[in-house]
Amino acid sequence: QLQASGGGLVQPGGSLRLSCAASGLSFDDYAIGWVRQAPGKEREGVSCISWSGGDVKLAESVKGRFAISRDNTKNMVTLQMNSLKPEDTAIYYCAADRICGILMRRSPEPEYWGQGTLVTVSS
Repeated sequence: QLQASGGGLVQPGGSLRLSCAASGLSFDDYAIGWVRQAPGKEREGVSCISWSGGDVKLAESVKGRFAISRDNTKNMVTLQMNSLKPEDTAIYYCAADRICGILMRRSPEPEYWGQGTLVTVSS
């Protein structure tokens, strides 16, 4: 299971930190990522990190603003989101797959989905 937390309402330019806690899977066998879905749009990969942390991917729209990290001793992945924009408003889902790139696709189909956490960027 993947449990996402940390969403909320934030003003443009603000920051949020999302966390994904994993249980019931071999955490360090999987890449973990964040997929978001804005109202009326398809799901899109935002960021992923390989099992070792050695491979990190970020969508072009969030480069320079978002950072992903993982702690395999705690089965936890964190997405630090800075300089948030209204267009970042979406439900953010935590997901796991053995291949990081799969999590970055449009409408990805990972092995595991977590529940979403809502991020709203508005003044």
